Amino acid sequence: MTAPNGPLSRTVNVERLNKDRAEITVEASPEECAALARDFKIPGIRDLVGRFSLGGSLTRLHVGGTVEATVTQVCTVTLEPFEARVEEPVDVEFTNADILNDTDAEDVELPDPIVNGRIDFGALTAEFLALGLDPYPRKPGVAFEPVTAGEDPLPFADLKALKQKLGGTD
Repeated sequence: MTAPNGPLSRTVNVERLNKDRAEITVEASPEECAALARDFKIPGIRDLVGRFSLGGSLTRLHVGGTVEATVTQVCTVTLEPFEARVEEPVDVEFTNADILNDTDAEDVELPDPIVNGRIDFGALTAEFLALGLDPYPRKPGVAFEPVTAGEDPLPFADLKALKQKLGGTD
């Protein structure tokens, strides 16, 4: 059964953390990895870990870190599955959701909201894993070679041959 916030959910009450040296680690279970792989429509995910450090205050909380995993994707050239390592840097700003009320977000990039004092670091891990996936994966060492069936004829080659057959001049 998928959690309400997706297959990987780890909500943390950030109001209770010391923002100067708070460290959060999210390690996905094999079941969570399998559910994410289904969501991302790839053959597999394993060893998914998100490592985050927090800084700042609830009005401007900075979350930095990395998301790492080994993924199995399908090569877009050979259609064979292969494993690849994903390592995606994380750099996100959060703010208390109450501060965002009555804010026009059209011209300004707003921080992500802290809802009820909580951030879902599992969802953040899944989001940055998705950002790190290659949308056109290629198995290492495989290059795309366009298929050629021979030399393309010149545009009016058939007309020229017909004209010569009928005894016309070049």
